Amino acid sequence: MAGLVIKPRARILHGHDWVFSGEVQKVFGSPADGDVISLKDGRDHLIGSAIYNSKSQIVARRFSRRRQDLDLDFFQRRIAQAVEYRSRRGVNPHLCRVVWSESDGLPGVIVDRYGGNLVLQTLTLGMDQRKTLIVEALKSAMGSSIHSIVERNDAAVRRAEGMELQIGTRFGEPPGEIEIDLAGLRVTVDLMRAQKTGLYLDQLPHYEAVAQSAKGRRVLDCFTSQGAFGLACAKAGAAHVTGVEASADALTQARRNAERNGLQVEWSEQDVFAFLRTAEKNEAEYDLIILDPPSFTKTKGGLRDALRGYRELHVRAFKLLSHDGLLATFSCSHHVSETIFNQTIADALVDARRSARRLRRFEQALDHPVLPTLPETEYFKGVLLEMMPGR
Repeated sequence: MAGLVIKPRARILHGHDWVFSGEVQKVFGSPADGDVISLKDGRDHLIGSAIYNSKSQIVARRFSRRRQDLDLDFFQRRIAQAVEYRSRRGVNPHLCRVVWSESDGLPGVIVDRYGGNLVLQTLTLGMDQRKTLIVEALKSAMGSSIHSIVERNDAAVRRAEGMELQIGTRFGEPPGEIEIDLAGLRVTVDLMRAQKTGLYLDQLPHYEAVAQSAKGRRVLDCFTSQGAFGLACAKAGAAHVTGVEASADALTQARRNAERNGLQVEWSEQDVFAFLRTAEKNEAEYDLIILDPPSFTKTKGGLRDALRGYRELHVRAFKLLSHDGLLATFSCSHHVSETIFNQTIADALVDARRSARRLRRFEQALDHPVLPTLPETEYFKGVLLEMMPGR
């Protein structure tokens, strides 16, 4: 088997599973992009098997610490382990992330389940070349409960691996719009067209958690997407809910979800920053504001601009909150660490001349497990803050 000799002090020698191009001491054999390769240290000791891609900055991603091929048996075992892990932790088996990339030993593979439908993403070349095996393994693990497997390989990150973007159906018929139960709400999802794989499954435990504080409050749901937070708050008895979203398609879906559940929400189709600026000029006031923006940066190089955006967003939100108002705020960017996120919030409080107490932290759901040795598996963070009156 062809492979790489890794330089001393490379991060993979300290528990990480990635090899960056600058950490390669020598290439032996003639590995082709997408191949399974051996990884060895300078003493010729095997440190694992990996998928290889010379086009990527991450040239190798380890998936096993022993010699291992990517055959059907391997995928069946790893997917069965992923399903069993979530079952033991009480995750809803019909609405969850079934496979979360390296956290389940399948680098670059994401599988989300929506009832009888699976949505598959293969974001690394080695796994993309083995989609047929992955689909067969999923059918074997899920049995007759699965009616379709949709491929949503339209994530821009695929280009870093030299792959094209594509959407299609790998098994069964295209599902079209499906209805699911989301935090007690009846909502429809278009798995072929909606953002990500259909919904933000990493937020599932938090819709109701935030809505518990909504009764009798004036709520502003920013970046509402398909309206989940706003609708959960309306269902919980909010006095008034405003949902702001720039995407016309997402807002159309939000309106339909509100009608389906008999809930009243005021929807505003515009840029959130523009909405907040206008609201401040009009001296508007809210008792609960929710900030759940898309990732402001996909790269480390974009961090500075992202932090400026987060800071402005929070300053404007703090200025609109009532004297004892609440802010539920989230970040889904890995490059914005929890420490940096919290400091940005603190800086925004100073700029807005407000004070706040933290009531709780929000973390990734259990179906998005985090590996301590692989920080990239942790990207989600959030807090619930309560404004302090008279400060």
